Amino acid sequence: MKNKFLKKLAAASLAAAMIFSMAACGNADNNAAKGNASDSSSAAAENTSSSDKDLTKITFCLDWTPNTNHTGLYVAQQLGYYEQAGLDVQIVQPPEDGAALMCASGQAQFAIEAQDTMAASLDSDNPLGITAVAAVLQHNTSGILSRQGDGIDTPKGMTGKTYSTWESPIELATLKTVINGDGGDFDKVNLIPNDITDEPAALAAHQTDAIWVFYGWGGINANVEKTPCDFFFFKDVNPVFDYYTPVIIANNEFLQNSPDVAKKFLEATQKGYEYAIQNPVDAANMLIAGDNTGSLSGSEDLVQASQQYISEQYIADAQKWGFIDEDRWNTFYKWLADNGLTSKDLTGQGFSNDYLGGN
Repeated sequence: MKNKFLKKLAAASLAAAMIFSMAACGNADNNAAKGNASDSSSAAAENTSSSDKDLTKITFCLDWTPNTNHTGLYVAQQLGYYEQAGLDVQIVQPPEDGAALMCASGQAQFAIEAQDTMAASLDSDNPLGITAVAAVLQHNTSGILSRQGDGIDTPKGMTGKTYSTWESPIELATLKTVINGDGGDFDKVNLIPNDITDEPAALAAHQTDAIWVFYGWGGINANVEKTPCDFFFFKDVNPVFDYYTPVIIANNEFLQNSPDVAKKFLEATQKGYEYAIQNPVDAANMLIAGDNTGSLSGSEDLVQASQQYISEQYIADAQKWGFIDEDRWNTFYKWLADNGLTSKDLTGQGFSNDYLGGN
């Protein structure tokens, strides 16, 4: 996962810029998650009987290689929750042009995306036919990682320091807002290209002073590598940046034609994430076992540490897993429009809670 997710953000923002120019543009039924061993054994029994049934095939496209954002999917697959729901779910890697396009084209019924990168997909005369149907995490866990003691524990501390950037319009506008709003000067930040794969190591080697990371991976990795770092969350500086990242999106035509199947998929997925909340160690092991890319090999300690942290973020203070707060969604899209980052106001667009289970 690391910061490669943000490279996708940069690419999506650049694509949005091209579109603009061309067009003149907590309570989540945790009882179900407490099943532990009895859940697993009953799932195995269900798996045996389900082999005689016709299962509805579902393709789910990830946003990147498997990581702890995706754990609930692998749990639902390995504990048989999808088969119990009558589904045969295949989890695949994204194509070169991204998960959103694969989902919009109908090659995948569901995919992982993020509210910020979705903006480019929605902001055109012919928007992609996708809808966010569940929040994987309730709050934006991204922020700035820096060497401990360099004075970058708040945004204004980035003034006069070096920041590794992907030159994404949304990325840079976010930084400008938080730095200047904190009394710093964004124009005095030294911007250099970001080619970093190991953030704590890059900071320790003084390759850069500050990097945008998701705490559940990059921040946790600093602890695993025992690299003293400071960190601040964007959402804590300005609540407008408490947008949804990542989210599960669905193909609009699929939602229209097969709403009951969509609900069954999300109900089984919810059970997977609820299990991960109650059983982070077992869930992390399932993620590692289910990774067929080999990307997690050698990173078992990081996966376990990340899972301990992120399992508390799946629902956090929400009424249930997957719920998307309308006000928070709209506040961020209004900020994009107000800052000229979209050609139109996208508030009220791109999401639905209608396919989530109750309570």
